[in-house]
Amino acid sequence: MKLVSDKLVKAIELQSQGKLDPAVQLFKEILTQDPNNAGALYSLSVVALNSGNPKEAFQLSERGVKSAPEFAPLKFIHGAVLQALGNREEALRSFEAALEIQPEYVDVLLNSGVLLRSMFRHGEALEKFNKILSINPNHVDALGNCGIILTEFKQSAQAIAMFERLIKINPDYNYALGLLFYERMHICDWTDFEVLSKKIVDGLRAGKRSCKPLAFMSASDVASDHLLAARIFSQHYCPRNSKSFWQGERYRHDKIRLAYVSPDFREHPVGHLMAGVFEQHDKSKFEVIAISIGIDDKSRLRARMLKAFDRFIDAREMGSEQIAQMMRDMEIDIAVDLGGYTSDTRTDVFSYRPAPVQVNYLGYPGTMGTDYIDYILADRYIIPPEHQQFYSEKVIYMPDTYLPTDSSVKISERIPTRSECGLPETGVVFCSFSHDYKISPPVFNVWMRLLKQVPGSVLWLMSRGETAQQNLYKEAEFRGVDPSRLIFANRVPLVEDHLARYRQADMFLDTHPYNAHTTAADALMAGLPVVTYMGNSFPSRVAGSLLHAIGVPELITHSLHEYEALALKLAREAALLAEMRSKIDANKSSYSLFDTKGFCFNLEAAYIAMWRAWQLGDVHDEL
Repeated sequence: MKLVSDKLVKAIELQSQGKLDPAVQLFKEILTQDPNNAGALYSLSVVALNSGNPKEAFQLSERGVKSAPEFAPLKFIHGAVLQALGNREEALRSFEAALEIQPEYVDVLLNSGVLLRSMFRHGEALEKFNKILSINPNHVDALGNCGIILTEFKQSAQAIAMFERLIKINPDYNYALGLLFYERMHICDWTDFEVLSKKIVDGLRAGKRSCKPLAFMSASDVASDHLLAARIFSQHYCPRNSKSFWQGERYRHDKIRLAYVSPDFREHPVGHLMAGVFEQHDKSKFEVIAISIGIDDKSRLRARMLKAFDRFIDAREMGSEQIAQMMRDMEIDIAVDLGGYTSDTRTDVFSYRPAPVQVNYLGYPGTMGTDYIDYILADRYIIPPEHQQFYSEKVIYMPDTYLPTDSSVKISERIPTRSECGLPETGVVFCSFSHDYKISPPVFNVWMRLLKQVPGSVLWLMSRGETAQQNLYKEAEFRGVDPSRLIFANRVPLVEDHLARYRQADMFLDTHPYNAHTTAADALMAGLPVVTYMGNSFPSRVAGSLLHAIGVPELITHSLHEYEALALKLAREAALLAEMRSKIDANKSSYSLFDTKGFCFNLEAAYIAMWRAWQLGDVHDEL
């Protein structure tokens, strides 16, 4: 047996040096002498899995766990193989079996935690990562994962502490600067805002993974840097898969098979924007399929969408490769990613090329930076022709605005009183119901100057948490404004009631560099003027697009100075403000913004153009 032992040591040494062919040959020789050798079976399983042969890895690891049931590494690799094959529950059971043998097996704890997190079982995942930190308090992957899960639990202070500790240990840890920056923005903690923003931008320009693309949208208004952030992230997180399920076939269907892939078929801004479109799709031309990868929140919006689709597939428990294979088996013609790089999405599904036409739309306001997403839907205000160079996708222009709205939503007839909204009975009400992370210090500076210049005015916000509110109070006081002039709206269950209270505001102040999107559309639906600063990147141009689509481009500005001047002018000139409100109300019926049926017709025309280009061979020439 010493000969076998010596061979095993040599084979493992060759494997660690990357000399896989001779290592594999030695492992196989070992198995001819010792068919149940745990080390050889484990190593061959690892090689097979890393070489893209999960079926072979499964056979080897299955053989291993049967022949050496007390060897924890075999249980670990068996779990990793099951995970790769999409059998996530079985993978977890195999990981647990490994931990029963070796409770402090850090690699198993880490893999198990990451898998649990992907299954939305965040509490169990957090336990795994905390266990690692009890073994090694400086384990960077555990710190990073712990921090991310704490953000899901809205435990921002603890998450920020984790990210700060992580950066002290490893300043170049993947996306750590961006994780810290973004979570601080979520609670309006602007500590080192300018310094951190510059570090993030400098890091990206040096090719570092300093910030994920979504978080970067709150830090920069430079379209070329947005493309850079997306490319760096996509190459790391979801590069083109070597396995392509669609191989250039031309499908011949009676209807175009259109699949929307999203985690947001629920109470979510994307759900609210798209519900009416789903209902308006022409079922004589399209077979419309939902592939849901998010939670079922049992909401009335979810119920609407269940009825709207020809097929609604709950794929949350499926692995990404399984979903991609299913889409190929269904012969999907056009696959639309409604999530992009937002929460709980599966961009890697598209990396397997499950459909001949793949589209980036709506949920993520920017380029994906990949070579397997063919198109991005936009309009000429959001992506002017000179900006097309900053998008990896081919830009398809909608004739009016890219943002859909749901004209079936009716605003509650009863408008709550100012008192019921917590507002003073008199004075100008500046409103901004955008998320906390969109409020940047330069814009907040403008807001505070407006309050100082308009006596009796207040700023009406929609903060998600007590910490953010306290931070904003502190920032107002620091700028010489009485914190009591900041008023925070509570959440209301029904969107109809939420829209009604917009009518107690005088104007909506947009955020920059990340504009209000759904909230700006909501404000305009309620007839509220929206003052925006239209910048140089996709997320900073959305509100401007909406204002063009409702015929009031005079509310668009192109600098913070112009933005402040216009808001002040409207606040001081009641007649002009009333004129803007009347114009918006009048234009709602004659302009395109709230014409869901017309929007859907234009959207379908875009899909048909994509489909025809593919049928004519104008796309995927490399295939």
